[in-house]
Amino acid sequence: MQNLPPVTRALLIVNVAVFLLQLLLRDLQPPYPLTVPFALWPLGPSPYSDVPGFEPWQLITYAFLHGGFPHIAFNMLALWMFGGPVEQALGGKRYVFFYFVCVIGAALAQLATIHYFKPGDFYPTLGASGGVFGIMLAYAMIYPSARIIMIFFPVPIPAPVAVIGYMAVELVLGITGTQEGVAHFAHLGGAAAGFVLLRYWRAQALRSRD
Repeated sequence: MQNLPPVTRALLIVNVAVFLLQLLLRDLQPPYPLTVPFALWPLGPSPYSDVPGFEPWQLITYAFLHGGFPHIAFNMLALWMFGGPVEQALGGKRYVFFYFVCVIGAALAQLATIHYFKPGDFYPTLGASGGVFGIMLAYAMIYPSARIIMIFFPVPIPAPVAVIGYMAVELVLGITGTQEGVAHFAHLGGAAAGFVLLRYWRAQALRSRD
């Protein structure tokens, strides 16, 4: 943790602290007092009397909640692996802006997916995955010659190949509905938002250079 840049370190600490708070509060009455107001709920009226439904702040707050230990462990491992190098390349201020653009992009993608393709579903979305997927894509774009060893494929793979391959798997799983309960299109939305922002910054840099 000592060698991590400050923003990545802060994101790790806040996510873990909020997860521990979730564990402490989950058995209170009413249960899950953080999930109800701060997770991302679908647009439209809530069918549940004890759930208010969508609120604007949920576009950000959902990203600091997690559904269990495997969920937060994967996200924090990826944030720890890729966040530091991306923060060092972008600088602290741009990195913060980039991260939350990816988080919001993921939220909007998830809201659109439920609204247009699963209008009968009303369940919360939570997790830092949208921001993490944006950071993974940024790592592959900024460090194209780097190699990644995936947990499920322990062979060094060029970062762009690994990340694009992972995105392709997410797309297939999202279209086929193979993994119900996983917000695949939110992951892709976070990556897409990050890609657009990086390309915009690159275009700005090229114009200023000319």
